[in-house]
Amino acid sequence: MNPKRTRRRFTAAFKAEVALAALTERQLIADLAVRYQLSVAQISRWKLQLRQQAAQVFAEAGPSTPTPPDVEPLYAAIGRLQMENQLLKKTLPPCA
Repeated sequence: MNPKRTRRRFTAAFKAEVALAALTERQLIADLAVRYQLSVAQISRWKLQLRQQAAQVFAEAGPSTPTPPDVEPLYAAIGRLQMENQLLKKTLPPCA
């Protein structure tokens, strides 16, 4: 019986490295496949994905000012909890 083989997961940096190496074409994709222990099809898919999404790197990003969180409900909850705490301190006997 064959032991169950786990699926390998690759980081984005590794994929970019392999795809860039394939794009530069200094080595054949088959050589890269042997070097990185990947299939030729996998390297070709990463290379195509890099070509398709390369324009996004240079795309103008809109103003990335994060919207401030709405703190009013939080302040209301804090006030309510403080009032409940004071009421409980007055009504409950002190713990020894």
